[in-house]
Amino acid sequence: MEKDWKTANRELAQAIGVYRQAARETAEAFTGLATAATKDGPIDPKTKELIALAIGIALRCQGCVGFHTQAAIRLGASRDEIVETINVAVYMGGGPSYVYGAEALKAYDQLTGG
Repeated sequence: MEKDWKTANRELAQAIGVYRQAARETAEAFTGLATAATKDGPIDPKTKELIALAIGIALRCQGCVGFHTQAAIRLGASRDEIVETINVAVYMGGGPSYVYGAEALKAYDQLTGG
């Protein structure tokens, strides 16, 4: 069965919301780290999201694939940029990244209606 990335992202966001309520201090610290790491600087936020997506693919993190694909789309990433990101992840992560990269491309197509 094909993964529904919109539903997966929504369900994961809900699960994270429950965790944030249970562990406010940790969640706030993580949010601060994410905000600091992804702010505009010498590397723009879109590129940082593409880097995060590549790492998510290489580490085989489905939630990361969904969230960082969505964030990259929001920041204007094209399908070609997603493909290039997958290429780098495959290079760095080998066969498992090849499979998760294919999932990231499916996520992009599904999330953009393409």
